[in-house]
Amino acid sequence: MIYDRLFSGLFLVGVLSAFVMSSSAAEKAFTPTKPGEVEVKTLPASTVIRASSDAGNYFDRNNSLFMPLFRYIDERKIAMTTPVEAELEPGEMVFYIGTDIDHDSLESTENVKVETIEERQVLSVGIRGAYSKKKFEEAQEIAVKWLAENDGYEAVSEPRMIYWDAPYVPGPLKKSELHITIAKTE
Repeated sequence: MIYDRLFSGLFLVGVLSAFVMSSSAAEKAFTPTKPGEVEVKTLPASTVIRASSDAGNYFDRNNSLFMPLFRYIDERKIAMTTPVEAELEPGEMVFYIGTDIDHDSLESTENVKVETIEERQVLSVGIRGAYSKKKFEEAQEIAVKWLAENDGYEAVSEPRMIYWDAPYVPGPLKKSELHITIAKTE
């Protein structure tokens, strides 16, 4: 009986480790912010694909935004990268395109737009936990407080979420970030 429990526990640890490791194997568009940290960082110029929704916010529409992007990369044999970016109002989802493909060969479709995003500086709040509206609101409070306490920066975008882990990673193990594009003030 004790061996069955031990085996079950070890099996569960192995499965969870495989999930976490598989999500970290994808090419990363930039370095993640550690959970619990707040930092200013510069994101590189990137080619992305974007799916948008005219109705509803991201938390209401995320499944309908994911599939067009996934079909786009699947049909073109493009490797999945991390992170996935989410604009909240209106709902939008963004996949970063990795370095293994000729970006100039990509064309927009009816449901997916190909875009180039210029290098930008962001305020980043690292998060651990389920991808939820509650986590977004908690991180947004931290970002607003940081901007109020740190002269020399102003927000030039609405907050957006950055998701690092696959959907099958258990909620307590997921890592994400809240980003606000910022500019230095005089």
